This record gives sequence, C-alpha cells and structure tokens, in this order.
Amino acid sequence: MTSSLLWRPALAAAVALLLSGCAPLLLGGAVVGGGLVATDRRTAGTQLEDQGIEFRASARVRELATLGQISVNSYNRVVLLTGEVPNANERARVEDAVGKVENVRGVVNELVVAGNSSLSSRSADTVLATKVKATLVDAQDLSSNAFRVVAERRVIYLLGRVTPREAERAAELASRVSGVERVVKVFDLITEAQLAAETALLRGGAQAPAPVQAAPQAASAPAR
Repeated sequence: MTSSLLWRPALAAAVALLLSGCAPLLLGGAVVGGGLVATDRRTAGTQLEDQGIEFRASARVRELATLGQISVNSYNRVVLLTGEVPNANERARVEDAVGKVENVRGVVNELVVAGNSSLSSRSADTVLATKVKATLVDAQDLSSNAFRVVAERRVIYLLGRVTPREAERAAELASRVSGVERVVKVFDLITEAQLAAETALLRGGAQAPAPVQAAPQAASAPAR
C-alpha cells in the first residue's frame, strides 16, 4: 500500500472533525502519531499520564476564557503549546497556567500573537502533518512510532524520545515535504546505548538505564 493510501482515511476523518465545528481549544491539534501503543518509547504509565496532562491542561486553559485558538500536546510530561492568542499577556498567562498542571515538568510555548487561523488553514495543517508522518513511515532508517508530528500554520513540530541521529534525520525528512515552512524539534534526546538497552529490555534482555529527565527545548530547522 502506498503512503498516499495510508494517509487518506486519517485525512478524511480529521477534515470531518474540523467541519463538524470543533471548539477553539484543540486537544492535540493537527497531530499524527499519538495514541497508546506498545511500540511507543514511553512507558505505558507515561503515555496515560500524558493523556491526563492534556485533558487537565486543556481544562485549565478553558478556565482562562481565552479568545485564542490553542492546541495542547504532552509528550513525556512536557507540554507543547501551539496556536494563536490575542496578545502577549494572554500568551504568558496560558504558559503559567499549564506549567502548574499536575505532573507537568516543562512547557514549550510556541503560541503566536495573531488572529485565529481559518478552517482551510487548519485543514491544510492536518494534511501536512499526515504527509510528514507518512514520510517518516517510509524511511527505512527510522522507527516512525517514536515520533509525534504536530502541524501549526505550516510549521512542523516533532516530538519523541530519540537519539541525536534520529532527531536530525527526521527533521531533514520533514523539511523536504512540500508546504513545510519550518521544522521545530521538541525532543527528549537519548543515547544510542540507552536505545539499545531499552530495545533489549522489550525483547526480554537486560535492564535499561534510567532515562535522563531534562525538559527539551524547542529548536528550529528551516525547511528546504
């Protein structure tokens, strides 16, 4: 099955959701590659914790009665905020509120001060995120399930627990997708030794070393 056939059903479902008139606050936004799956490099407990963080953070943002359009994504207890807010004060208020949510260990605030994006723009972001994910699936030297892909205003955000090599390779591939203007890396970096140990553990091998829990910082890479 070709990549285009793989992403068409997901695209249809996403566009249908958008057309149904979703609320301005988006849980997950234009995101592909989330979900509770065994091949995710987070533990099952962390995956469930991230889902809880997204719900609690979204509720906290709603309490602010924001006029913006905000997407909330949590990966390994670090929250990525994307979307639009009406002013800089609102941007700071949202970051502060989300940072106080239980179990959140860091916030990457990529909110922009601008008017709300249009339905057509959000639909285009959904298409773009799906194309990038399909590109990662097609790559023979990457484990696509290690990545979450978020698209906002033609900017691609890549999340995951990956090695430096995987991070650079994924950013390179994403930057080549038509329509991508910029790629932002929001990764928890692990060493090749950690990855090998964790892979061995999944296969019944030796105990994996404890992961480093430093909150990631967003790093941009221009699209090519």
